[in-house]
Amino acid sequence: MHLKIDQTLQAQRDFFNTYQTRDIRFRINQLKTLRRAIIAHEDQLYDAFWKDLHKSKFEAYSSEIGLVLNEISLHIRKLRSWARPERVPTDQLIHFWSTSRIFKEPYGVTLIIAPWNYPFQLLLIPLVGAISAGNCIALKPSDYSPHITEAMSQMVSDFFSPAYISYHQGGRDVNQALFAKKWDYIFFTGSLAVGKIVMEAAAKHLTPMTLELGGKSPCIVEADANLSTAAARVAWGKFLNAGQTCVAPDYLLVHRSVKDKFISLLQDSVTRFFGEDPQKSPDYCRIINKPKTERLASLMKGTTIRCGGTVNIDERYIAPTILEDVAPDHPLMQEEIFGPLLPVMEFDTIDEVINFINTKPKPLSFYHFTSSKKSEKEVLMKTTAGGGCINDVVIQFANENLSFGGVGNSGIGQCHGKFSFDTFSHQRSIMKKVTWVDIRLRYPPYRNRLKLIKYFMK
Repeated sequence: MHLKIDQTLQAQRDFFNTYQTRDIRFRINQLKTLRRAIIAHEDQLYDAFWKDLHKSKFEAYSSEIGLVLNEISLHIRKLRSWARPERVPTDQLIHFWSTSRIFKEPYGVTLIIAPWNYPFQLLLIPLVGAISAGNCIALKPSDYSPHITEAMSQMVSDFFSPAYISYHQGGRDVNQALFAKKWDYIFFTGSLAVGKIVMEAAAKHLTPMTLELGGKSPCIVEADANLSTAAARVAWGKFLNAGQTCVAPDYLLVHRSVKDKFISLLQDSVTRFFGEDPQKSPDYCRIINKPKTERLASLMKGTTIRCGGTVNIDERYIAPTILEDVAPDHPLMQEEIFGPLLPVMEFDTIDEVINFINTKPKPLSFYHFTSSKKSEKEVLMKTTAGGGCINDVVIQFANENLSFGGVGNSGIGQCHGKFSFDTFSHQRSIMKKVTWVDIRLRYPPYRNRLKLIKYFMK
């Protein structure tokens, strides 16, 4: 296995050293090829999504395929302007007759590692950025979503040479073999625990990297919020992909005066979305495998179930579930849930909420439903998160003009749109000077030039 990876990696380095990927026309053509590849394999992808996650065509397109196609279109439109050398000011007198530019260079051969929950877009959106920036790419999908992984393998092999884009399937042994190699950049999406392993491996080679991790993303619902709209949006965002979404609301903090009403509205939304029995709904996903279903089922112990709670391990099914009486030290509140379980906690003052959130690691996302601009501003100022929404959830991820990334334990670095291009580009700063004039002030002996150099360096 190591030999095969070494051979592929060397082939990719050799291809990168032909300088073909430096050509903007080449990159745009590869983006167009990727778009053709996706469209050509769309039916196979829909079938794979259904088999692995019970995901409908609508959800597969809206949360996976469509996002990637939009990202490709944006990069095709904007790449020439993004890649153009950026001229920056050269203001000081000591730099008289100089020009300064920042050149956007590819790193080389990059490794992109994606998880199983959104196995398509979390692999291919970074790929779009890496192509745009002029890199060669090694792709490593999760083995937990075997049908989607195989469909993507076929798609990549049908349209791309492995010397340009290689595709590596397998489990932890393959991951460990890939981590041991020297890459020019690593982009990892997954858990905090594995992210630390990747970071440790990258440190041995001083490899720059992006970590897209997760965390417990809070959702605040104040008494002055539009409760019916908030309930529909929270129910949609939480139970999308059966809750297996890194930016989903992890837990609710609802004002005591409206908690019961809001839970009732949440229940109504769940019924409206998925019917009386969500297990029969073609629009409700499944948990990725049995062990993760068992883990989620065990997390419900010691709580009051207000909605849902039905579990079928063999079918990998857990109903959309709303939970009350969840103590702050309950296991549900100690780790990212990553499933269709929604703990509801109550509060009396916004200061109480802010203090509670700030006792926890910085989350990937943050959601706040309120009609008060004062409260909105206060909460934004006094808390930290990777990103989020005011009066909605999750949907910020679909705006390619917004950066996506974590802070602290929820991640390092940014992606989406131009942020992806910048992530996969080395910013090479170059100053060019004329030779027909030379300010000799900088040369020794310096004698009594201190005042003069202070003037020139203003």
